[in-house]
Amino acid sequence: MDLELAGKTVLITGASRGIGLATARAFAREGANLVLVARSVGDVEDAANRIAADYLVAASPYAYDLATDAEVCALNARLPPIDILVNNAGAIPPGDLAAIDDATWRQAWDLKVMGYISMTRALAKAIAARKGAIINVIGAGAETLDPAYICGAVGNAALVAFTRAYARQFSKMGGRIVGLNPGAVKTSRMELFLRARAREKFGDENRAPELVAQSPYGRFAEPEEIADAIVFLASCRSGYTNGTILSIHGGG
Repeated sequence: MDLELAGKTVLITGASRGIGLATARAFAREGANLVLVARSVGDVEDAANRIAADYLVAASPYAYDLATDAEVCALNARLPPIDILVNNAGAIPPGDLAAIDDATWRQAWDLKVMGYISMTRALAKAIAARKGAIINVIGAGAETLDPAYICGAVGNAALVAFTRAYARQFSKMGGRIVGLNPGAVKTSRMELFLRARAREKFGDENRAPELVAQSPYGRFAEPEEIADAIVFLASCRSGYTNGTILSIHGGG
């Protein structure tokens, strides 16, 4: 199936690893040009160089911390016209209400919640003019509402509401905005989360594989499985999908 993404310019945040990197590769396979954003200069440059060499597309690295308004503005002042925005940057730590203090809560939300909102605000008008799309990679915590992941659960739920609320206005402008709620995905960040849960549940972080075994199909999702869904949702083949939140958690 031709997704008609060749020549489109896609901006992906959190693009140097995990779901972001897999998404960059998936768009590159479709012939899209990439703008890759991450906080680490070395990591994002390495990702861009490898993708450009592997897929012969343009891949431009930008090192910015999207947790601040100043950095969001500085990035957007340098960007080419963008067709598709994938909001993906963010790492909210596990913990219950007593464990997550105000400073940690605010710091986590500055990137994962406010970063998504700020990037959408900055690029929405231009993306809509190009009949493009915004994909928010949110998380199944918005649905499970686990008290042991309360900062992430509430932040993700806020982004679900933001995506649905803004969809009404954005469609009138000509654009589409869609959310994606991945469940457990096989990433380095998930490994840290699993170790923490294993310490809490078993008193031994080395028992983390037992938690994986309880997942649907006895495994976690691969980043590429999430990336392929993102690419399809961003394409014209999903051109009537707006304000939708797609859950990908294996049915568990």
